[in-house]
Amino acid sequence: MTALWIPDQSTITSANLQSFIQYARAFSGLPLEDYSDLYYWSIDDRRGFWQSLAQFFRIMFHSAPSAVLINDQMPGAQWFPNATLNYAEHLLRHRDEKTALIFWGENGQRRTLSYQALFQAVAAAQQGLLLAGIKKGDRVAAMMPNCPETVVMMLATTALGAIWSSCSPDFGVQGVLDRFGQIKPRLLLTVDGYSYGGKIVNCMGKITRIQQQLPSLVTTVLVPFLNAAPQTGSNTQLWADFCQPAEQVLFIPVPFAQPLFIVYSSGTTGVPKSIVHGHGGILLQHLKELSLHTDLKAQDRIFYFTTCGWMMWNWLVSSLALGATVVLFDGSPFHPHPAALMDMVDAEAITIFGVSAKYLAALEKAGVKPMQSHDLVHLKAILSTGSPLLHGSYDYVFRDVKANVQLSSISGGTDILSCFALGCPILPVYRGELQCRGLGMDVHFVDNAGTLLVGEKGELVCRASFPSMPVGFWNDPDGSLYHQAYFAAYANTWTHGDYGELTSHGGVIIHGRADTVLNPGGVRIGTAEIYRQVEKVNEVLESIAVGQEWQNDIRIILFVRLRDGIALSEQLSEKISTTIRDNATHRHVPALILQVSDIPRTVSGKIVELAVREIINNRPVNNTDALANPAALELYKNRPELRL
Repeated sequence: MTALWIPDQSTITSANLQSFIQYARAFSGLPLEDYSDLYYWSIDDRRGFWQSLAQFFRIMFHSAPSAVLINDQMPGAQWFPNATLNYAEHLLRHRDEKTALIFWGENGQRRTLSYQALFQAVAAAQQGLLLAGIKKGDRVAAMMPNCPETVVMMLATTALGAIWSSCSPDFGVQGVLDRFGQIKPRLLLTVDGYSYGGKIVNCMGKITRIQQQLPSLVTTVLVPFLNAAPQTGSNTQLWADFCQPAEQVLFIPVPFAQPLFIVYSSGTTGVPKSIVHGHGGILLQHLKELSLHTDLKAQDRIFYFTTCGWMMWNWLVSSLALGATVVLFDGSPFHPHPAALMDMVDAEAITIFGVSAKYLAALEKAGVKPMQSHDLVHLKAILSTGSPLLHGSYDYVFRDVKANVQLSSISGGTDILSCFALGCPILPVYRGELQCRGLGMDVHFVDNAGTLLVGEKGELVCRASFPSMPVGFWNDPDGSLYHQAYFAAYANTWTHGDYGELTSHGGVIIHGRADTVLNPGGVRIGTAEIYRQVEKVNEVLESIAVGQEWQNDIRIILFVRLRDGIALSEQLSEKISTTIRDNATHRHVPALILQVSDIPRTVSGKIVELAVREIINNRPVNNTDALANPAALELYKNRPELRL
């Protein structure tokens, strides 16, 4: 197999990971030489590995831990017991005039904050929280765009030991209530409206309805985003009035596992799970992934296209702990034209550029060739997540975006607010593969009997505890829901729900979600295996493959959204089927190919195979408020082609 990218010696020598290998060698007394050596040490001696990480990143413990790990089981493992620290204190330990945040709005708005200005803004917002009576353990909720005020309020909240939870303002009222209604926030941060794709959306009516159904709210803080002086209702303050001058930020020392963030599963087939993550585990895990796996340095400028309702926002903002510059963007990535984000990469000298796999596929379909139209001279890494990065997108990046760039497909989830498999700056990039398993993450793929597989497809599991496991679920006092979600299948093993394989050289291939694996004739097929072939057909913009229960078996149904002006013909259907058959197997060929004008997706951009599967099998979809385009589901209902 030929590598698409191989790091040169200067890249390897200067990598943060190389410095850590030297540190770990001295710490462990072992002859650790390369990533493989380091990875297996991080699994064989997890206590030593995570302790060395805490020392390497100079974690500021207010009270020292009495151990690294006790009660080592899943669930129940306790990392760094008796230690106290504060996540926000680490993100605010840089207080100079270097740029901390750069914000771009799709309407051309641009703002910056230095680290010193960020610290002062957090101090002022925290003073407002104190005056509102917010204290350790209280929940602060945000329905916000990806803008500086969101970062400021998150830091002010978590510095106090209060708990932060956020979503984007494009959620419907019920989608917001399904999330925040579970956690009973005392304060809501929101905006008067937002812009997406050039369309102005007013949020004031929605805010009133949300306030009426969240009786736990003490106050609402409104950030003017569209109107400089929006009208406020009762128990609502404007951002400028809420923030009060203060000299210092109060950092409350909290236990390592003190709740920090509450994040949510997609909730497309029911009320979303409220997943609680702790201060210490998230801090350590994010520092490891950003510094060692992403090679983020203080001089870097990092961007990820995300909303505040996706875990990548939390991950991105943790970059502040390394002194890097974080670039925020709110709006449509294709407004006012498909190369809009590429313009931003050049204008802001972005070095690490993160997007979804879907964005890269759409950029290629739009005919954008940044290698011909943009400099991208500073860009050193492109990250992709949200769904498996298809083989053709690897080719597109190196052919049409930038030839000498580290392309890192990463995979993890909201469940762990981090990654199981991701990039490595000192390893090659192979087509269709994630470069490596994450340090300290004992990741494997297993069959139905739990047998470990290499080079064969199976379900992703993690066989040992790790610090960023959730503290638990909100409103799950006995932990039964948490246990059922991840640990019921195999004892003392995290079962993640991804379907993929481990390659012979330590790379990872993700074939899709295990709960959407197709099973025609008893043969397990990951949906990404089909998408990988369909994307080769130029007439198809995007597709979604689901299983329909049919004659005591499962048959594959493929829905395709085609380019404007193209209708699905017998010839095009045969072209799609032939492409799949020739490059995969005859079992991958769908029983039916049907045209649709839209494909349903979550507000974070993920296509919702489960919801479509339920629709075509005549079962209800219980929660459409989690979707960005719920009306699209109607395109799949009562299709005469699907009748038994």
